[in-house]
Amino acid sequence: MNTNSNVMVQGNLTLRIRIPESGNPTRILVMLHGWTGDENSMWIFADRLPERYLVLSPRGLFKTRLGGYSWQNVTHGGWPKGSDFDPAIKVILDMVDNLDVSKEIQKDVFDVMGFSQGAALAYAMAVSHPGRIGKLAGLSGFFPEGLENKIAAKPFDGKKVFVAHGQKDELVPIWKARIVVESLTTAGAEVAYCEEDVGHKLSAGCFRGLGVYFAN
Repeated sequence: MNTNSNVMVQGNLTLRIRIPESGNPTRILVMLHGWTGDENSMWIFADRLPERYLVLSPRGLFKTRLGGYSWQNVTHGGWPKGSDFDPAIKVILDMVDNLDVSKEIQKDVFDVMGFSQGAALAYAMAVSHPGRIGKLAGLSGFFPEGLENKIAAKPFDGKKVFVAHGQKDELVPIWKARIVVESLTTAGAEVAYCEEDVGHKLSAGCFRGLGVYFAN
């Protein structure tokens, strides 16, 4: 696929954007990197996506002590809570709403793919704003705590979600992925789950499944 890609600044947000050279994109896909990543970290997925997508890959809001960026400002120990992602959710929704694109591209509903911490952000955003999110893919991620009441309202009723995780993941243990599947199912989603014998990355088999998910 031939594509144009460039880095731009929108307000306080730095993002990389892909505009296909052929065809007219009709949907937006937001790719959310993991902890210590940046706007380039998810770009391995961009060329595998259908040309109907205008792809946005924003940089996290907060610098980390190890370099790179995070989607939440760490103020407590333990895994991030759903509310920790509220500032990032607002920035991402504003990014999409303020994007200067043709009228043919739908902005009211867009698709999201997140890796690791980016997957947790994607889940929190989809639960909090289910009407804004179409397709949802979480890779090597975890489900934030504190969203039980929103899950109980079944915000994903009838929605298909793709989840992938490595059995040997040393950063986000596999039991976290199984909580993700349970939480999404409780929220009403139909979950396509890919689990393979790899670490904190997407396996070749799950990569193919991800491609099929976004192609349909």
